[in-house]
Amino acid sequence: MNDQTEGLPARAAALDLLHAALVRRAGLDDALARPPFSTLPPRERGHARALVMAALRRLGPIDALLAKRLHRPPPEAVTNILRLGAAELFWLAAPDFAVVSTSVELAASRPDTRAFKGLVNAVLRGLARDRTGDEAPETPPQSLCPDWLYARWTAAWGQDGAARIAALIAEEPQTDLNFKAPPSPKLAEGLEAQELPGGSWRTAKGGLITEWPGFEDGQWWIQDAAAAIPARLLHLKPGDTAIDLCAAPGGKTLQMAAAGAETVAIDRSAQRLKRVTENLARIGLQAETHAADAAEWADRRQFDAVLLDAPCTSTGTFRRHPDVLWASRPGDVAPLAMSQSKLLDSAAGRVKPGGRLVYCVCSLEPEEGEQQVEGFLKRHPDFRLDPVLAGEGGAPAASVTANGCLRLLPFHIDGGGDGFFAARFQRS
Repeated sequence: MNDQTEGLPARAAALDLLHAALVRRAGLDDALARPPFSTLPPRERGHARALVMAALRRLGPIDALLAKRLHRPPPEAVTNILRLGAAELFWLAAPDFAVVSTSVELAASRPDTRAFKGLVNAVLRGLARDRTGDEAPETPPQSLCPDWLYARWTAAWGQDGAARIAALIAEEPQTDLNFKAPPSPKLAEGLEAQELPGGSWRTAKGGLITEWPGFEDGQWWIQDAAAAIPARLLHLKPGDTAIDLCAAPGGKTLQMAAAGAETVAIDRSAQRLKRVTENLARIGLQAETHAADAAEWADRRQFDAVLLDAPCTSTGTFRRHPDVLWASRPGDVAPLAMSQSKLLDSAAGRVKPGGRLVYCVCSLEPEEGEQQVEGFLKRHPDFRLDPVLAGEGGAPAASVTANGCLRLLPFHIDGGGDGFFAARFQRS
């Protein structure tokens, strides 16, 4: 078996992943959990995932390259084979002959693409031939995401803001960690991690995460530095009662439990909630968990602190999940905003008098953030906005708005971070 054939299973899995990522929201996550990807050896899984992420991070420029060589669009599966081949040629520094040969072999292996193996060969050979040395094509920021999304960001955050946001799409992020307790110098050194404002740590360490120091004995969990800020705004102390609505994958639940709060975690997906309980067990923390719709949950207990990280377009998470840019549609925003309002109304009833509510979304869309605050305060006069201060919980000064909300744009944290909105309310 030659090297190209040995790489075929990984490329076939990558093709399945790319299709899933582009067809529907959360499709990539689902495909990562099932065959053919899940049955690959670890090294092949790493290659397949890297190939798909390279294609998704530069899908706009790749499609522009292909458009110059295609008289008419081929079937979607053929286009995806070409997208993966172009990503490998220009951004993963693979040998030209290996990319072309294996891409042709992949096309030949499938009944729906077999007739197009000659096209695959011609297009990829042409791209390889026209390449200038090892240089990748120029990628203007606006080419890295769908036009409708870039137009939205321009309207909301200005030309410069939109360009700075989009420029981060092509960059591979480092890994952010949150610790159960402050790490020892030896552990931080072993993780090659540097502390960020607020208490998160960032590392460029490679290899299997499960083999990193401190993983097995539950000393830390992975959580984007921006995503860790909202739970800190609750200022939990031991003995407080707290609830994390829409809790999966569980990073904020872990923060709340680690602060000593008596924590309840709710998520409508039993499967996603299983991941929360697994993380709690690994870290050695406890929380009461329920698989339920947070808007309809019948339990009428009230809490000192309520955290609502609402389902949203997730456009702020593109650094680690570039698929959200291409699976999202303009029509997604309005129905999600309506659902967020409903969840906020339900969350309000779970806050004790004098208690705190933090609402947050990993979205860059104002309808899911700033506009939710305005509507909530009109509907709930017993709540007031409790302004966030610059630096609080690690919040960069640039992210604090005039009325004290938190609008974290991806470039506000050095080295990049998720895009987030957060607002803190107090009940009278």
